Amino acid sequence: MQKKIREIIVVEGRNDENAVKSALNAETIITHGHGISEETWKLIERAYRGPGIIVLTDPDYAGEQIRNRIQKRFPEAKHAYLVREDAVKEGDIGIENATDASIRKALEKARCIHESSDNEFTVEDLLFFGLIGSVEAGKKRNKLGSALGIGYGNAKTFLKRLNYFGITREEFYRYGQALFTGNDTEDKE
Repeated sequence: MQKKIREIIVVEGRNDENAVKSALNAETIITHGHGISEETWKLIERAYRGPGIIVLTDPDYAGEQIRNRIQKRFPEAKHAYLVREDAVKEGDIGIENATDASIRKALEKARCIHESSDNEFTVEDLLFFGLIGSVEAGKKRNKLGSALGIGYGNAKTFLKRLNYFGITREEFYRYGQALFTGNDTEDKE
């Protein structure tokens, strides 16, 4: 029996919807790309005020733009991220290319943005695991972002997500050590 998610999942297209529904029992709303109609905005608002929404857009520039537009209107929405490697097939990037397990894992790690004036994480934290300033920095951010459920981002975006999604220092260092020092405490799925 498939797991049921309470929130309604907002995706970009029909193929993304099919992939999500293949992975688990969930209701979805399709944005039909960047040009979200007023009718779709009303559906998203109704879902946001009811069971809540989880935004799951493609891990590319267009997906980030759609995610940002939704976030501005619905600041307490949850966000789920797939890393590019989990969403690429024959050069095409999209949720529709992800495995059922990758989609379920991303949705299980969905988080709300926590706007706060204090920045828990700084550049020094990124330096600690070589997440900036090294040839492998992008790959490392990708791995850690996947483990934490915040996706890939350049250094500035990654730091912002660490602070906005309520990642704890304990989570950051536990996953970082598991991934980069060989202490294997990461979840195995």
